[in-house]
Amino acid sequence: MTSRKFRILNVFSLEGQAFSGNPLCVVENAEGLRDADMQAIALQFNLSETTFILPSTKATARVRIFMPHVELPFAGHPVLGSASVVRELFSAGDTLTLETLSGIIPLIAQNDHWELTTAAPQTRPLEFSPDRLAAALGLSTADIGAPAMWVNTGVEQLLVPLNSVDALKRCQPTLALLDRPTRNQRGAVTLYLWVADSADHVTSRFFFEKANGLCEDPGTGSACANLGGYLLRQNTTVPRNITIDQGAQTGRPCRLNLRIDSAGKITVSGKVTEFGRGEISR
Repeated sequence: MTSRKFRILNVFSLEGQAFSGNPLCVVENAEGLRDADMQAIALQFNLSETTFILPSTKATARVRIFMPHVELPFAGHPVLGSASVVRELFSAGDTLTLETLSGIIPLIAQNDHWELTTAAPQTRPLEFSPDRLAAALGLSTADIGAPAMWVNTGVEQLLVPLNSVDALKRCQPTLALLDRPTRNQRGAVTLYLWVADSADHVTSRFFFEKANGLCEDPGTGSACANLGGYLLRQNTTVPRNITIDQGAQTGRPCRLNLRIDSAGKITVSGKVTEFGRGEISR
């Protein structure tokens, strides 16, 4: 294998906190890598996602996104982190586009703060009773807020509003109780639980399925975007700006910003901080 440079970034990081944000590995020069090579590298790093930068005829660059055991069509923090690297590698400036399996993603930057624009949301109801859902989450039915809903602005996830921050902290999903109706179109469990503390602030948690069971993600840009889609389907007043805090239970606090403009366009943004660089020599 040709020697390849990589960077470790923290996406949705907090100012002055070196170990905040959701870690991401970005492989700079992925030309010539087979799918199996990319998957093996993602497993080697074993972060929630690793991305690979490739040339594109449709956008500034093409990005492929791998979890340790599967490729994703779209994910928020990998796209934002990859954009930061592409800006430098391609001398692209503060406005660029990235080609992903889910489509072309426009991005803009102000220094190290990156913002992406999502696709229009697609939604469908959850065909699973509130009682069963609450039991699968380790909660009572009274802890569930408005109806849960499937939302897709790039990757489909189940959004579950809760009634209190206490319920959010107590939540302990049990994979064995999450039946087929709670799995997305790819057959995976992707649970976004959130509480609106105020009109402009949300606290959230995100759980996803890996080979060894359910894991909690520190900061999930795709779910932040899907929250925008959920709110639009609930006829929220627009424009709207929301700050989202996620990751406290993982020890990796993250801060995300969600904006829905007067036309219903959804954007997600956050701070991207480079943590380190290295080289793959095998």
